[in-house]
Formats: sequence, structure tokens, C-alpha cells
Amino acid sequence: MSTAKPSSQPSLTNTNCTITHKDFGEYQNQTVTLFSLKNIHGMVVNITDFGGIITNMLVPDKNGVLCDVVIGFDTLQDYIDDAHYVGALVGRYANRIGNGGFTLDGVHYPLHTNEKSNILHGGPLGLNKRIWQAEPFTRADACGVTLKVTSPDGENGFPGTLTVKATYTLNNDNALTLAFEATTDKTTPVSLTNHSYFNLSGHGSVLDHQLQLAADAFLPVNNKVLPTGEIAPVAGTPFDFTRARALGERIAHEDEQLGIGSGYDHNFVARADCQDLSTPFAVVTDPESGRVLTVFTDSPGVQLYSGNFLGATGTGREQRQYTDRCALALEPQAFPDAPNQSAFPGPWVRPGETHCSTIVYKFSNI
Repeated sequence: MSTAKPSSQPSLTNTNCTITHKDFGEYQNQTVTLFSLKNIHGMVVNITDFGGIITNMLVPDKNGVLCDVVIGFDTLQDYIDDAHYVGALVGRYANRIGNGGFTLDGVHYPLHTNEKSNILHGGPLGLNKRIWQAEPFTRADACGVTLKVTSPDGENGFPGTLTVKATYTLNNDNALTLAFEATTDKTTPVSLTNHSYFNLSGHGSVLDHQLQLAADAFLPVNNKVLPTGEIAPVAGTPFDFTRARALGERIAHEDEQLGIGSGYDHNFVARADCQDLSTPFAVVTDPESGRVLTVFTDSPGVQLYSGNFLGATGTGREQRQYTDRCALALEPQAFPDAPNQSAFPGPWVRPGETHCSTIVYKFSNI
């Protein structure tokens, strides 16, 4: 994974943080912009207003050497063509809704499916394929960019005009915060997340990455990769990451759930003490580089995907061929298929309400 060239057009600066920007290409006759956030430790996060995509995340290792810890592509066209949501903001509803739609207050809403009878990550041409309105900012100890987009009533079958604001903030503690706000004029389900794939060493497999999750339960899935409705304890299963263990330690075990996903592709139930962001949901450690990624979230669940089919993403940055399990994703979100499963926490946002959710990616070293 390579280091992106810094942008040469300064946008905003202060003594601690710098934001630069440059043109990243055109999409549907609109100019796409790439913003580069840099803190006092040299950590860099590049974000484009096309899909709110994190294209690069350069983080120091235990020796202070910067390396890109997310997979990505060289050009805008690569992201336009990408079908794996690499680095993108996804919605209106992250993950899957089954049965071709949902029923709310006696009204059935058929959705525009894009995975057989499922709608995945908001459907065809979701928020990940939109140009968002961007506004960069700086503060005394941080810098960032606020992105806004409106999804019209009926887009991909969802009711209500949904207005979404996503704010990325990089601080001088090497933490990137993503804060979502969303409002609607009709009751609608909402689940928003970022879909970055991480490799803390910047190369090779992530199966040796050590993973610890604050999750005592997970959601088993059926052969359509939809939750069965059961909330199952992780104890005694390959899904128990309540203490740190290698991601690949049990990924090849004979287990029905691992067989369905060809590895981990499941939603884990966040413990209640994660909800105020004081307790991390996930800690990922790379023994080779010494990098540690700590993920905080106030969402009820987090999808762990062990990159089982990343080889299908094809050629990435600098003509690198990505391979299966070369990166992992941790996607905070509402429970998958919650609009069809009344036992799950309700994903509904109503007129007059504001959906708020937060993700923090904090980096350190062992």
C-alpha cells in the first residue's frame, strides 16, 4: 500500500492541522474533489466528496514510519467502477434488508434489490455513488470536512426525503471521528457507516492481526446472509473475540456459520457500555508494525468482514493485485434486516427526529 502524493492547493490551515485539496476527476459532469487532512504527527487521511470515500489513511508505525493502512485505488474511475464499497460511506441502509423490502404501518415498501432478493448497502447507486456537498474546517486541535447529501423520497424504494450530514474530524491524538446526522420527512429506516478495509501492516494477509471485540453475542445468518433472528452467544464458538486472538486462528474451523460466509461476515452485538463511546468496541493489533486500531461506536452492532472475497476487487493502488483476506472491515451499523425483524432494535427515524451515530478510529502503537 502506497503513500499518496500530497495535494498542492492549500484550502485551510492552522498551526496544528493542514487541509489541502485537489481535483480528483469528473463524475456526471461534476468536478470531484480530494481533501487531504494532516495532523501534527504526520498522520494523513484523504477523503473524496464522491461517496465520502476514505482513499488513503497514512499512519505511523512503532518506528514512526508512515504506511497506508486502508486499501484503495489510484483513480476516480476505479472508485466509480468498484462494486465492493471500498472506503465509502454507505446508506441509506448499511448491510442487507431481505424479502425485497419491508412493511411499515401496514404499507409495503418494495425496494430496488441489488443482491437477488436483498437490497445491499442502500441499493443500486446508493449514497456511495453520489457527490456530496463538502465544507472543510479547522479547529485548534483538529481539522476535517463536513459532507452533506439529500436522498429524495422514493430513491431505491425508501420512503421520505432523507438529508444526511457526515463529518470527518482528524485530531492530534491520531483519532479520526465520523459523526452522522440524518433527518427525514417520512418515517424511514436508517443505518449509516463507513466501509473502509484495514490492513495495519500495509501488505500481506490480515489473518495474523490480533482482534478483540466487546461483544458477547452475534447474529447468525441463513444462506441468504440474512440474520435468522437469533441473538447467539459467542462463548464456545469461533466468534468469541472477547479476548484478543488472531483473526485467522479459527477461521478455517468446521462451523456452519463460517461456511456460509466463507469466513467472518457477521454482525456482532455491541455491549451496552460501548454506547457512550467510553469503552472501545474493537481493538485490532498488528504485531509486525506495532500499529493498533481502536474502534469506538455507539451503534448497536458492528459487521466484521474478514475480506473473504477481496480478490474480486482486482487491481488496486499502484497496480497491486488484492487478494482474499488482505484486509478486514469493521462496520458499525444498525442490525441487518432490522426493518423486517421486530425483535431487533428499531432502525426507524421519524419526522422531527434526528438520527445520530458516531464512529471513532483511533491509532496508536504497542
